[in-house]
Amino acid sequence: MKKVKLGNTGLQVPAIAVGCMRLNRLDVKEAAAHIEDALAHEVNFFDHADIYGKGACEELFGKALAMTEVKREDIFVQTKCGIVSGVMFDFSKEHIIASVDNSLKRLNMEYVDALLLHRPDALMEPEEVAEAFDELEQAGKVRYFGVSNQKPMQMELLKKYIKQPLVANQLQVSAAHSSMISNGVEVNMMTDGAVDRDGSVLDYCRLHDITIQAWSPFQYGMIEGAFFTNDAFAKLNKKLAEVGERYGVSATTMAVAWLLRHPANMQVLAGTMNQSRFHEICQACDIRITRPEWYEIFLAAGNILP
Repeated sequence: MKKVKLGNTGLQVPAIAVGCMRLNRLDVKEAAAHIEDALAHEVNFFDHADIYGKGACEELFGKALAMTEVKREDIFVQTKCGIVSGVMFDFSKEHIIASVDNSLKRLNMEYVDALLLHRPDALMEPEEVAEAFDELEQAGKVRYFGVSNQKPMQMELLKKYIKQPLVANQLQVSAAHSSMISNGVEVNMMTDGAVDRDGSVLDYCRLHDITIQAWSPFQYGMIEGAFFTNDAFAKLNKKLAEVGERYGVSATTMAVAWLLRHPANMQVLAGTMNQSRFHEICQACDIRITRPEWYEIFLAAGNILP
């Protein structure tokens, strides 16, 4: 299994992480089998959020883990907080601490390895976040901290007050959702792809040793669905299959290999609960596509070169 650095922690983590958003689609025995299968493929990183299944996914994970022989210290468990479903985002000190305590109860754990702030809270007071992080770290409840879906200036504002380094930023990126890449390629052009929608977050994270965790690696848009099943991405799907055939792998594997080829050394979140599909995703770690192949896929996705 390919490894990537987690921020500036010195930790090497698997390039593939298990996304647990859909874990509650499984029963407890199936969830335990999914955990064991991930570890058999050297994937020991599990990504949660308090909102996933309204807590049901964390609770199921805790019960499933107890059914295995897996030791807590042999896995990396990450969770996120800050979304109050359908109501608001909340980065208040009170909410962050309560969310972590509730996650720990559901997971049946004394600590999580990492906590990410899920989506930017417009009313964030960074001083409160700093107090929450300090309290959680001192209590031994959280070891590392990061963010999700944040742009550079939002991270800079946080960094003015917090003592802990931000080790990760979870961002949506796929071959069909790659504006953070295309705006750097189409720089100084009057094209749609030249629009900087995220404050050059890709370069910022690379400059500041913040690991990008790529979520929805097979999606386009926000909730539109997978590009594999969409006729609008027929050219991309054909190219992924064509390049994949050269390596004897599926289009699924190739879509992940395309992300892993980027020198940002991203970590890809695999949210599938299907074991055979998960195996295809892991297989991408054994492939390093060429520069021409990477650009073939980039162009097939509808991007342009100046």
